[in-house]
Amino acid sequence: MKYAFIASQQRQHSISLMCRVLQASRSGYYAWKARPPTARERHDRALLTHIRQAHEQNRQAYGYLKTWRALNKAGVSCGKHRVARLRRDHSILARRRRRFIATTHSRPDLGHAPNILRRRFRTASPDQVWVGDVTFIATREGWLYLAVLIDLYARSVVGWSMSTRNNTALVKEALEMAVDQRQPKPGLVHHSDQGQTYAAATYRRRLAELGMVSSMSRKGDCWDNAVAESFFATLKFELVDRRVFASRQAARTAIFEYIEVFYNRQRIHQTLGYRTPLEVEETYQAVA
Repeated sequence: MKYAFIASQQRQHSISLMCRVLQASRSGYYAWKARPPTARERHDRALLTHIRQAHEQNRQAYGYLKTWRALNKAGVSCGKHRVARLRRDHSILARRRRRFIATTHSRPDLGHAPNILRRRFRTASPDQVWVGDVTFIATREGWLYLAVLIDLYARSVVGWSMSTRNNTALVKEALEMAVDQRQPKPGLVHHSDQGQTYAAATYRRRLAELGMVSSMSRKGDCWDNAVAESFFATLKFELVDRRVFASRQAARTAIFEYIEVFYNRQRIHQTLGYRTPLEVEETYQAVA
């Protein structure tokens, strides 16, 4: 409705200008504002408040469909088309993603494992396949490197590590965290790219000690490790791209909160049927 749009934009533009552009009557607009709101308008105002809250709580990353799903999960009864209309009318837009940039480099002189996973990114139960990768975060003190291991079943981050250096110790610390938390059985497939940290003899020897099967992407093919690549793209889009960290410690704190509080426990995933990783794992445990 033209009058509702004018009311929502009056802080940015003059009412006279908007009435002229939209070919709306100024007297009609003020008469509309003076009358009591209808039941539908009251419902829209209440729903708009919930939409704005969900938009901020989910880091301005959700489109209308995910927003609608999140509201329904929170007990807010509404239709997806109504959510889409209110977001559109009030210019509530999801931020645009930036293209992901790979940060690891292969070493032809190191041994590489075959690509056992072959882009099979779904498993029947937890702790059958973990995928790992490394990225960097810019801070005013310099780079902070982040390594993660993600369980394919629920897309949960099961191990992570941060350091000022991108070395084997970084990825090994993430591995040990995941092993300590999950206690996987022998035979788990550990998939990564051909980065020198993963191809290092000490790291591959540790995988063998744990009874894990090493798998690696083909050289230069990011799609072979798409789940880990996608996680970093999401983290940078929802957290890193919106700020410049004053220190590495500030980045560490923010990344810890993002992974352990938001991503694993609160963020809904379309590939998981609009559930969180924690919900998926709890459902599995309940029926196992």
